[in-house]
Amino acid sequence: MHRAERFLALSDFEAAGHRHLPRMLHGFVAGAAETDQSLRDNRAAFGEWGFVPRALLDTSARTQETTLLGATHAAPFGIAPMGAGAVCAYRSDIVLARAAAAAGIPMVTSASSLIPLEEIRAAGSDWYQAYLPGEEKRIEALVERVARAGYGTFVLTADVPVPANRENNLRNGFSIPIKPSVRLVWEGATHPRWLLGTFARTLLRHGMPHFENMDAHRGPPILSRDLVRQVGSRDRLDWSHVALIRRLWKGPLVIKGLLAAEDVVRAREAGADAVILSNHGGRQLDGAVAPLRVLPEAVAAAPGFPLLLDGGVRRGTDVLKALALGARFVFVGRPFLFAAALGGEAGVARAIALLKEEIHRNMALLGITSASQLDPGFLRRVRE
Repeated sequence: MHRAERFLALSDFEAAGHRHLPRMLHGFVAGAAETDQSLRDNRAAFGEWGFVPRALLDTSARTQETTLLGATHAAPFGIAPMGAGAVCAYRSDIVLARAAAAAGIPMVTSASSLIPLEEIRAAGSDWYQAYLPGEEKRIEALVERVARAGYGTFVLTADVPVPANRENNLRNGFSIPIKPSVRLVWEGATHPRWLLGTFARTLLRHGMPHFENMDAHRGPPILSRDLVRQVGSRDRLDWSHVALIRRLWKGPLVIKGLLAAEDVVRAREAGADAVILSNHGGRQLDGAVAPLRVLPEAVAAAPGFPLLLDGGVRRGTDVLKALALGARFVFVGRPFLFAAALGGEAGVARAIALLKEEIHRNMALLGITSASQLDPGFLRRVRE
């Protein structure tokens, strides 16, 4: 069996990634904040719904094509933004962007990526996600850079006013920037595939990775004993800055990291074109509600407004449950980064294909030919 074909579900990539990556890097990707309560609940929320399929219907003409913000995608899911991915997978952002473009789905470039956003745009990414401080000059300069690079959609992340308490990173010896240590040397030596295939290969071909996209200029290196990232006053970011971005940005504007229905309504009033319901994969406020749980409230509060969702999506059934509850689109993160670390572009292509195949199969089993046919009537609560 071809190496990529050994993986039969997205969870297989996550399990193999645990063995492939040094502990500190695996913990950085797979872990969340404090007790991981929100991380676990993101998955648990999907299990509380069961399907009520329709039978004896011709589903041979089914299609996953989805129109979102004026663009048509081959499936109702995309790749979520993931920072510092290139230290886990060789040229991860380029690999993810190319695989996504080839599959006809969107990939969101992270402000915390280690490859210049211009290069990622050239590889196929059309969405850029920003972490912004409440500082007008920095906002203006970054928006100008993103527009100049040719991105079509600007995503403002709203749930990072302060750094999260990620105790797992501290316990594993991980920090950003990564600090040289005996532990780091040992972890590299005991994970030679990662050391030679990702870290050493990157240094030899591209030099030391830097945080490239937080501002209009280059940031600090990923490996440093003393440097600290100057993230600015993110706790000053407010709705007035959304208005500023809306004036500056001519394309679709998406706000990511909202959970309250009141904030969804306010985002629509502020000129946002869509919202991503998200608790940051459980990586910010531990105990924040799973996005799937608040989705029906948000739909009721802002009917017709495009609501996207990330957090806990691992199966085609998860995608279809979110769509049935009113999401227009979903994003998936961690499994695709593990796929990139394990198999490069071929690994990501395999992961995308698996999720597409699951959706295609499950649409037939549900008795639908289009995601637009889904509504809450296809679901029943099976547990509280």
